[in-house]
Amino acid sequence: MSSPTIRLLPRHLRPRTHQYNHVIPAFLSAQSFHSYDRPSPSDSPFPPTETSILRASLPHIPTHGFTLDTLSLGAQDVGYIPAATNLFPKGAFSLAHYHLYSQRLALKNHTELIAPPPETEGSEPPKGVGKRVKALTWERLMGNKDVIHKWQEAQTLLTLPTNLPTSLRELHALSDDIWFLAGDISIDTSWYTKRASLSTIYAATELYMTTDKSDGFKETRGFLERRFRDSQTLGGIVGGIGQWVGFTTMAGINVLRSKGVRV
Repeated sequence: MSSPTIRLLPRHLRPRTHQYNHVIPAFLSAQSFHSYDRPSPSDSPFPPTETSILRASLPHIPTHGFTLDTLSLGAQDVGYIPAATNLFPKGAFSLAHYHLYSQRLALKNHTELIAPPPETEGSEPPKGVGKRVKALTWERLMGNKDVIHKWQEAQTLLTLPTNLPTSLRELHALSDDIWFLAGDISIDTSWYTKRASLSTIYAATELYMTTDKSDGFKETRGFLERRFRDSQTLGGIVGGIGQWVGFTTMAGINVLRSKGVRV
């Protein structure tokens, strides 16, 4: 069997990461190749009741931020009492997580940017994969534009030690989805380096965007383009993710201090 057919095998038959001798970041170590099966509702990390509350809470984020108050308002909007926030043991982090999850899934609606699946096994990758990756990355960043003035609150929650594994898995899932939707069909070690590199680029650009006051986030767009150019010399992938964690943690501390919390 030729190697390009591996991506078309059922998930349980695909090679696991331990079959390769290269070193990959820890948060990628449990991942297998992306499935061609589209997500089903049962794949959601949020049960139906929580989903309805979280969905109703999203419009309140621009005013009330990533807070329990926002969750309480969302619960009331769908007919629950304010105490329904007790359904979320991780508190407002669930709101930040749901935002990431829902915005990632929304990328599939940009059909003009999505490459068609290969018609035959072992076929050549579609042209313009790199351009699609850039375009989809930008569209995902634009999914934050209405809440960007509150995003440092979300970053504080995302980088808490108890939440960080989920945050990094979601970041990797985003990179995987973008490459997949763009038409990437690689099955060698570049599968990992592409996704790790894009994770670093996205995380750095998202952080930069929180300080961008330019019209239409033009400065963020320029920053993103420079990061893609720099990524042609891949180095310090893990360090880039570490920088994101460090920067967002400090940003979160500053947010807490601005609210009068002693840190």
